[in-house]
Amino acid sequence: MSHALFDPNWVNAMHEELGNFERNHVWDLVEPSPNCRPIRTKWVFKNKRGEDGMVVRNKARLVAQGFCQKEGIDYEETFAPVARLEAIRILLAFAASKGFKLQQMDVKSAFLNGFIEEEVYVRQPPGYESARFPDRVYKLRKALYGLKQAPRAWYARLKSFLLKSGFVMGSVDKTLFLLSRGGDTLIVQIYVDDIIFGGSSHALVSSFAEQMSREFEMSLMGELQFFVGLQIKQGPEGTFVHQAKYTRDILKKFEMSDSKPMTTPMSTNTALDADKDGEAVD
Repeated sequence: MSHALFDPNWVNAMHEELGNFERNHVWDLVEPSPNCRPIRTKWVFKNKRGEDGMVVRNKARLVAQGFCQKEGIDYEETFAPVARLEAIRILLAFAASKGFKLQQMDVKSAFLNGFIEEEVYVRQPPGYESARFPDRVYKLRKALYGLKQAPRAWYARLKSFLLKSGFVMGSVDKTLFLLSRGGDTLIVQIYVDDIIFGGSSHALVSSFAEQMSREFEMSLMGELQFFVGLQIKQGPEGTFVHQAKYTRDILKKFEMSDSKPMTTPMSTNTALDADKDGEAVD
């Protein structure tokens, strides 16, 4: 942490993170009450790298040390539904059968959008304590990464927005939302802060993307290509799901990128002899 405060790249990253807090009105600096139990915060630093392995961005995230929270005091419910891989595959198959392409978007600092019901206080960020009010604490309006209720708070916020926008939530899969308008259909699948969507009308799809961008700070990523470890190629001949990049990364990790490829996991011509000294098995 002390080194990061003197590195301009990390300082800029921390300023960007605190800027997200201000834009989302996450907290208020207040006098601690007598019974206040402020939760500690910490900085988490991560280098984002490109496909060539070079650092393309420094990311700093301020997180709450949620392990200090007390159930019934700092939080109540924590469960938030997450899309199953089977549901995502079904959506890919359905979209392919209907002939529309799926798009992808990402919500920036998603958890900072979720309102929390409990009264939660956190300490001031390390390295950014107020010189004028060093003993004050932040009272949270919205969730922080690291809080036990943060995923649930974000899901509740997004679900509420989609339902108010006319979507119907799936009766079994609570991360699937459908919108029908004038004979056209729009499907939205959420996976925490990643969202895939597509529909039978280009105008309906574009309208949804604009609507989301007005409500949240979004990254519109275009046609769906990578999702939960899967590579997806959509074309007129259909949708192909594969893991070529993941396979290449594994080969590179174990220094086998130049190895000769095989069509089967082992040789089909190997003759196996009976183990005369071994024990018989059923």
